[in-house]
Amino acid sequence: MEQAQSAVDHAVIANLSRYSFAAAVSQREAMPVLTVETPDALKEFVGKEIGMSDWMIVTQERIDQFAKATEDRQWIHIDRERAKQESPFGMTIAHGFLTLSLISHLAMDVIRIGGSTQLTINYGLTRVRFPSPVREGSRIRGRFTLLSFRDVEKAQEAVLACTVECEGNEKPCCVAEWIVRYYKRKTAAGR
Repeated sequence: MEQAQSAVDHAVIANLSRYSFAAAVSQREAMPVLTVETPDALKEFVGKEIGMSDWMIVTQERIDQFAKATEDRQWIHIDRERAKQESPFGMTIAHGFLTLSLISHLAMDVIRIGGSTQLTINYGLTRVRFPSPVREGSRIRGRFTLLSFRDVEKAQEAVLACTVECEGNEKPCCVAEWIVRYYKRKTAAGR
């Protein structure tokens, strides 16, 4: 059972990262923001890459703030001297959950939906993996592909393949499927 799950995990990572990150990451620039008036307009992008965010630097200050906010003060994240001597990475690294939490920020560089949406909800994540570390001071960015789009309850649901790249890494630092729900603005009649 574990071998089968491991094979699936590797397939997901391979599917979400079909190229060598070390070469491609430093060569491509951010794509223009996809701006649509309604979530319905996303339907034409199912199966397509929507875009790639700008780079952002993951500083030690950000890592320390995340450690404080989450009470996760493992030395590999916050003790520079010990990490330099004992860590296989030779320096502190960002929490995997910090990298994951930045997906919504990175997505703001990629997609904007006009005024027809009253509320956008982070409905959850599936298949989250952290194939490589984010070393302190590294630049990361997000790449987003729309996997599916459907009507659900009183909303519309998009499932996005999110790949967070770290400049210079051969593998992505985070891959996940992100479920986002868009709730329509109520009309004057209250519907």
